[in-house]
Formats: sequence, C-alpha cells, structure tokens
Amino acid sequence: MSLGIAFKGPEGIVLAADSRVTLNAETPPIDGKIRIFSSAFDNATKLLKVNKQTHAGAVTYGLGALGQSEPRTTHSFLPEFEDSLLKKYGDIRLSVEEFSKGLSDFFMDQWNQRMPKDYKGEPMLFLVGGYDVNAPYGRIFQVAVPNAPQPIEKNAGQGEFGVTWGGQLEIATRLLSGFDPNLLNIVQQELKLPQQQLTKLEEKLRMFLTLPIPFQFLPLQDCVDLSIYLIKTTIELQKWSLGIRGVGGAIDVATITRIDGFTYIQRKEIKGDQL
Repeated sequence: MSLGIAFKGPEGIVLAADSRVTLNAETPPIDGKIRIFSSAFDNATKLLKVNKQTHAGAVTYGLGALGQSEPRTTHSFLPEFEDSLLKKYGDIRLSVEEFSKGLSDFFMDQWNQRMPKDYKGEPMLFLVGGYDVNAPYGRIFQVAVPNAPQPIEKNAGQGEFGVTWGGQLEIATRLLSGFDPNLLNIVQQELKLPQQQLTKLEEKLRMFLTLPIPFQFLPLQDCVDLSIYLIKTTIELQKWSLGIRGVGGAIDVATITRIDGFTYIQRKEIKGDQL
C-alpha cells in the first residue's frame, strides 16, 4: 500500500514516500487448502530519480511490485526506463507532462508483459512532479497503471498549490480534511441520500473541517516538514492499530525547484552491520 506525497508549493515541489513493500505469497496446497501470507520489506525505494532529467521525479504507491512468480519493485526497473528515455529523447530535458507520459508508457509495457490479464488487485500509481523549462511554478501529474495511464494534472494552474497523496491515506486525510475518506460511503449506505445532497454534505464538511493551512504561503521548508509529518504520523499510528500496516521504514524526501532541480533532502543509505 504505502503512502506517497507530492506537494506543490510556491517555492518548489516536495516528493516524499515511505519504504515498505508488502508482498503476498501462496503456500503449496496442503489438505486441499492454499494459504496466503504477507511479508513486509522495509528497504524499498519509492522515490524515483531519473538520470539526465534534472527537474523531474516521482513517487510510487499502490501495487509494490510487478510480476506474480518473480516480482520486481518499481525502482528496480529504473535503468531500463532511463535507457528507454535516452534512446527516444537523448539528453533533452522533458516537460513534466512528457516525463509523466514516458513513465506511464514504460510501466504499461512492463505490466502487459508481467501481469495476468485477469488481475483484479490494486494498480501501480505514480505522482510525478517537476518544472518545465522557464516555468515559474512546478507541476504535478498522477498516473495509474494499468487503468488510468493518461497523466492527470493535480492543482493545475500557476496559483494553485496544495498536497496530493495516495496509498493508505486514511490517517493523513483525517488530519488534513477532518474526516475519514470512507465517511461519505457510510452516510450514503445508511441514509440513502440522493447524490445532490451527498455532494452538498461533502462541500459542507470540507468547508468547516478542513485544516486551514495557507498552502500558497508556505515556504519550502514547511512543505518538507508537513510531508514528513503526514508519513511519520501514519507509521506511528499503524503500530497500535489493527489492519494492514502498509506504511513503514525510512522516509525518503526530495525537493524540485526551478533553479536547483531535483535535490535529495533525506534518503536511506545502504550500510553494513553496526558494531
């Protein structure tokens, strides 16, 4: 599941993600029964930086690996993705939308090669952020493989700032929006409200319960701090709650600015035994 965040602020883009990947495996049939068990790995890299593309990056969430019998993480495909971009574009700096489309096309191809045709689980999603050449503000796009591969822009427009997140977002949504994302479905099931009334209720809830954060004001450091806080709080609260603990491990964070491009703020390091 995981939690990926893309923050479009007035001073730059923030990309942040945890490091946990959960894989499900089946045991051989015993007494005619197949048992499914889950294993969590806390050293996956979900913050993606691509060679030659200095002003773009991505975070991934949702399905953690492609392939059923021999699964591979998204990050493990980066050399092949970089090679595909070099062959097609050379050293040209792509726009954020072009980069998003290239990422989508590459992973759609990998999906078609490695995933079963009747797959019904969660998709592999990406939040892509960056700066176009000479653009004053950044852009963020969402891509969902395989069901919504066409990039969709979030907080579109020069003066539109805010946070886009995905994955296990129940805790983060409660903190910022003031209510669980499942609330409206529960109300609909219990009260049978017409869609018009349900939409009006949602507008009222957001008006009165959303945390009043001035996204258009926040300096880049505050955008970094808020992104880390949302992921860290999710990790901590999942320690005490029942259910899938899909967010964990180190938190990787990068900023992308108009002048400096992609810069790591914090990221896990490969290390040996601590003596």
